[in-house]
Formats: sequence, structure tokens, C-alpha cells
Amino acid sequence: MRTDVWQHLHDDLTPGVQPDGETFAVPFGAHRILLPIRTLADGRGVASLIVNQASFAVLDALADAVAEGLRPHAPEVIAGVPTLGLTLAEAVARRLGHSRMVPLGTSRKFWYDEDLSVALRSITTPGGGKRLYADPRMLPLLEGARVAVVDDVLSSGASIAATLRLMERVGVTPVAIGAAMLQGEGWREKVGATPVVGAFATPILTQTQEGWT
Repeated sequence: MRTDVWQHLHDDLTPGVQPDGETFAVPFGAHRILLPIRTLADGRGVASLIVNQASFAVLDALADAVAEGLRPHAPEVIAGVPTLGLTLAEAVARRLGHSRMVPLGTSRKFWYDEDLSVALRSITTPGGGKRLYADPRMLPLLEGARVAVVDDVLSSGASIAATLRLMERVGVTPVAIGAAMLQGEGWREKVGATPVVGAFATPILTQTQEGWT
């Protein structure tokens, strides 16, 4: 198991599947980030990013890129999507000069309102069973504000679709969505007309006799 993935901004890697057949180098500005390839249940492959395991240098670079992409949309509040989106959301909010962010949650506190929740699933947690909650105490921060939603990865679009349903439930129409990685194209139909900002994009991979393509 390689431990050097998502730890460096490389200048000497050729983009795409690497000779080891287990990692993928994605273009990121003038650099490359090395990501491990994970095999999905249906046999397809994806380049994986775990932002809270990334080096601070990589996380800082990703947050810089997402913040600059969101800046033209003038968000007043960043809503972070759990779990891994919270790490990125905090860093983005700081770069936009915000004093705080609004974290959504998957752990139900006793004061939560079940009406302020939606079912949640994602490409990495296909079994579902979770719910996404908005803390009622956070609602005054969202009401009437220009809200941008930040997640770590948009892939199948299931988790961002749930987040948008929750935002609708609390009366918010996000001005934009930010993510570190845009994976494949499945998420596009789930976001509708909401502008999307990504630090970088990766394809869905197919396994052949020659390896991943």
C-alpha cells in the first residue's frame, strides 16, 4: 500500500495511469497530484482523493483553487458536506475571509429536527442508511445569505443531490458548488443549473487486459 499518494505537488509525472498500474497522476495547474486507483463494485476504476489524509501543502493548494473559483460568486456562507468535505470547506471559508462556516452533519444530535434531514448515500458508501442533517441552530446563518456548498469530491452525484435537497428544505438556493475533484460525468445531471467549481477533474477508468484505461 503506497503512502505517498496525495502528499506532493509533482512536476515530473506524466498525466494518467502510472507504470505501476495502481496510481493516477492528475494535472493540477502546473503540477500533478498522484492518486491511488480504487476498483468499484461494478469493475470500473476511479482515482481516489482523501483530503484529510493529504499533506498540508496539497490541501492548501486545493483550498486555494476552490476558493478562487468560488470568489466570483461572492458567497457569504460556506456550507460544508460531511465527512471529508468539512476539511476542505473550512479551509475555503478561511480563504474567503469568513469568520466561520456551516457544517452539515450525519450524526443526529438530540435537538435536531428530522424534518431538516434527507437520506444520504455516495459512491464510497453505496449501502446508504445515513441521513444528512442541518443543525436548526445554524439556520439563521443560512437564511437570506449567498451560500456556496463545498464537498471533497463530486462523482455519482448522489451526495451533492442530497445536499441540494436539504438546502431546498431549509429555503436556500446555493449560488455555487465547490469541490476538490470532479470525478467522471455522473454528477452533472444532479446539480442542474448550479455553477460548479473544481480544483481538478479525473475520468472513470475501465479495466482491460493491458490495465486501466
